Amino acid sequence: MKKEQTVSARLPLGLVRELELIEEVEQSDRSTTVRRLLASAVHDWKLKHYARQYGDGNVTLACAARDAGVSLWEMMDYARARKVPAQYELQDLQRDLETISAASESRER
Repeated sequence: MKKEQTVSARLPLGLVRELELIEEVEQSDRSTTVRRLLASAVHDWKLKHYARQYGDGNVTLACAARDAGVSLWEMMDYARARKVPAQYELQDLQRDLETISAASESRER
């Protein structure tokens, strides 16, 4: 099975000039430059998309992190920095406190 596939696209001249500038600064060829930029854009899109899914209550924070391909901590930082509303309600807090209390009691025995 192929690990790569050729993709072509028509680009506005202004964008081609920007690519040429980046190629010069990075000292890389067009293909490498486009691959790097596209990989970065896809990573950013996934973070934004899955953080939005979390904020809308469609997925848990852990699922959002997994689907975006980042650690839970990175997704938490990303969501916090963009003020994505936390999906943590009073019932969640009560359940967590009960779990902590039960664990604490079992250690004391």
